[in-house]
Amino acid sequence: MSEKKKFGTFEGVFTPSILTILGVIMYMRLGWVVGNSGILGAIIIIVISHVIAVTTGLSISSVATDKKIGAGGIYYVLSRSMGIPIGGSIGIAIFVGTALSIALYLIGFSESINSYFGWGNTINDLRLTGSIALIGLTGLALIGTSVALKTQYFILAAIVISLVSIFFGTSSYVPDTVNLVASKDALSMEVVFAVFFPAVTGFTAGIAMSGDLKDPKRSIPLGTLMAIGVGLLVYIGLAIFIAFKVDSETLRGDYNIVMKIALFAPAVVAGIWGATLSSAIGGILGGPRILQAMSLDQVTPKFFGKGKGKNNEPVNALLLVFIIAELGVLIGELDVIARVVSMFYLTAYGFINISYFLESWANPDFQPSFKIKRWIGLLGFMACFAVMFKLDTMAMFLALAVIGSLYFGLQRKEVHLQSNDVWRSVWENIVNKGLKKIDSNIEESSNWNPNIILFSGRSDHQKYLLQLGKTVSGRTGMVTNFKLIVDREDDQPLKRADQVVNDAYFKELGIFGRQLKVKNIYDGITNIASTFGFSGVEPNTIMMGWPKGLENSKEYSKMTQILLHLDYNLLYLDFDKKSKFGQYNSVDLWWRETDSKNAEMMLNIARFIIASPRWNNPSIRVLFVNNNNVDKKLVHAKIYKLVEDLRVNVEIIIINNAVEQKAFYDIIGERSASTDLTLVGIPNFQIKKQAQYVIRTNNLFESIGSTLLVKAANNFNVLDLNFVKKKA
Repeated sequence: MSEKKKFGTFEGVFTPSILTILGVIMYMRLGWVVGNSGILGAIIIIVISHVIAVTTGLSISSVATDKKIGAGGIYYVLSRSMGIPIGGSIGIAIFVGTALSIALYLIGFSESINSYFGWGNTINDLRLTGSIALIGLTGLALIGTSVALKTQYFILAAIVISLVSIFFGTSSYVPDTVNLVASKDALSMEVVFAVFFPAVTGFTAGIAMSGDLKDPKRSIPLGTLMAIGVGLLVYIGLAIFIAFKVDSETLRGDYNIVMKIALFAPAVVAGIWGATLSSAIGGILGGPRILQAMSLDQVTPKFFGKGKGKNNEPVNALLLVFIIAELGVLIGELDVIARVVSMFYLTAYGFINISYFLESWANPDFQPSFKIKRWIGLLGFMACFAVMFKLDTMAMFLALAVIGSLYFGLQRKEVHLQSNDVWRSVWENIVNKGLKKIDSNIEESSNWNPNIILFSGRSDHQKYLLQLGKTVSGRTGMVTNFKLIVDREDDQPLKRADQVVNDAYFKELGIFGRQLKVKNIYDGITNIASTFGFSGVEPNTIMMGWPKGLENSKEYSKMTQILLHLDYNLLYLDFDKKSKFGQYNSVDLWWRETDSKNAEMMLNIARFIIASPRWNNPSIRVLFVNNNNVDKKLVHAKIYKLVEDLRVNVEIIIINNAVEQKAFYDIIGERSASTDLTLVGIPNFQIKKQAQYVIRTNNLFESIGSTLLVKAANNFNVLDLNFVKKKA
């Protein structure tokens, strides 16, 4: 089997690119651009267009020298850097734009050849000539890529000769004064720009041939930038020349003016026909290869991925290119086709530039041999969408909607590549910078952002503990649930991949799941509390079910001591299996004089409960037991100020207990018997009295519903709840 023929920089990239750049717009519309915009306006349009072309060319060239380039050109580069969903959606836009641009070139060719031979210039005449030309060029492409590329040298020579003929020509249309800016009866700059812009999109013709190049990492940057640079010089030079040779009115009305002022008109005719046909050939060669590459990646149907011959020529893909190009030819109006093509290319170029910017900013493995400044990609991205917004805002939003639909469709299709895409690096970079920022700031209790380690255990009511854990964590807090597997025999830990718990309910709640093997539950909890987390997002809260029946456990007492020593916020839920959380509409916060830190933490938790969609705008009560006969108004005023500062809308209830001196838990049992969730602070007590505290608390739970016990860490403020009794 003979080896597939490969092409060099000049033949494979520069020539197809420059032939497409110096194409139909240069010959058939550049004079019209100058006539409508004036010489300064035309130069501005040319420069802005080339700013987009240069930035995009630089961006794609830089990415191309980092990635292994395969068939599919721009699509291949984008899909390997930003992933299949974005690469595929932009690849489809580039493909459609390329196919429609074939129609653009062939309608331009039809305008010229019909005018030259007097075949008629009605829209149907142009459609007929364009269709015949499309059939002929498609047949040429079927013969083989090598044959088609070899014809480019003759066409390039014809274009050079035609330009020489134009610059050495004479004119009977010389204006009395050269218009620097547009006249009053001229078309708007936006319309003129939209028609001109496809002139600078030709550099993609060379990139589309990436799979057929000997050395794409060298050929793509060199050939692309050479083509863009030469095109810029030719367009500015020719625009200035035309402005001084022909008056504006003639330029606006005569699309064949460059042929009429040329030294040798047949040379210009040959250049026009050669340029338009070669540009169409570039699209016919490049478009199918983009579609073929996408089909091989399962973005588009596999049918279009099949090729024929030793070079795997994309014959099936060529069929679809032919159909789209023919639909464009049937539009029949060059200016209309040009505006549609402009939107497709501007959208694609914007994403190419942002792709480079994200790669260079976020990806540590991005090491291109062709290095440019990062801001160039960002500038190109902003320029593309600024121009789109100015040209046609509705068309811009429509283009973004189409790209977005394609993106989400490919996401749902779940097409993946073996290579990593840039989005992981982007998120890692953002997270890294965010962690450094968080780590540099001292945590304020009033802006408490919970990071909860949750031990939900295995029980019928596990999901309720998970629900409450997510509620207490608020909108931005994190919850990591640990499943502890007791194994006293095997010292071998679980593999890192096996430690991750992929649970559908966890994903629904937004909870991270992990599992570890431990020899002892309590040692496992203390080890996790001592080691889990990393800088910036260290866990600050331990949450678990209330330990009934463990009041005399030495291991549990030791665990509690360590957790208190580590200064975690501690949350224990006693879940009432019968009432559960009731109707999710009432919460009681119980305070006492010694609950100063716990009180502030309860108010923070109340804020998160109010904001939770699971709780139905609950009524929050703060109940304070007044054991010292302090002025009730004074107590209410102080608590109201504390509550007001934390922006929690609550009802404040002061319970005078100086005379009756009822036990605190008895009062709770009376007042919160029907409350959906009761929050009670854990007081400071000596660890040797833990058993006594647990027994009393168990008795309380018999008389009320689900209860959350709260023990705040030292970073919470001491709320001033000590009241001095007024003297008589």
